[in-house]
Amino acid sequence: MITKYFTKVYVRFNPFGKEAKNARLFLSSIPPLQRTTNTQVSHEIISGSSTGSPLLRVTFRDKTEMELDPSKLSFKEVSNYFDGHSRKLQIKDVTENQ
Repeated sequence: MITKYFTKVYVRFNPFGKEAKNARLFLSSIPPLQRTTNTQVSHEIISGSSTGSPLLRVTFRDKTEMELDPSKLSFKEVSNYFDGHSRKLQIKDVTENQ
């Protein structure tokens, strides 16, 4: 997953729900150095009786915000969803630097 262009990441999940695996894999795919310098990562743990729904929200360098429910998709689909916009930003960077 291309995390280079993430500026903010917010994850809300139930650790015992089916979305927990995708949420944890998503959080672990952000490199530790990036978490401390470039990307603000926050999370919220919800309980089974909570009214909040699972959520992955990413804000990119160009202020675009994308979100989805991690319980409805596989990790590969989650990765592809966010990589789509990251690739656009990567192409933009390459064309500007030429």
